[in-house]
Amino acid sequence: MVEFAFETMIIEWRGPAPFHFAPIPDEYVEAVRRAARIASYGWGVVPVEATIGSVVFTTSLFPKDGGYLLPIKVAARTKAKVTVGDTIAVTMTIQAPAPGTRFER
Repeated sequence: MVEFAFETMIIEWRGPAPFHFAPIPDEYVEAVRRAARIASYGWGVVPVEATIGSVVFTTSLFPKDGGYLLPIKVAARTKAKVTVGDTIAVTMTIQAPAPGTRFER
């Protein structure tokens, strides 16, 4: 659907367990919001395919404080050899919802 390329820094959020995210830069938030109207399958989450270096993975963006966070899975962090505080180059494509998936309008 929609592809973005940007640099961002990996952050950690400590909830019940530590999670690692890459905040979507502010200049892309409105475009993500527009694409989310079609792609979101509920709760404002947006399915994406992301690439860090040569590592490709699927996940869903989380809405947070008016922006979005890209979760960086453990397997992706390990393969890409990145951690909290690292600045990473991300290519991200917002995916259309799977057939039969509930989504917001």
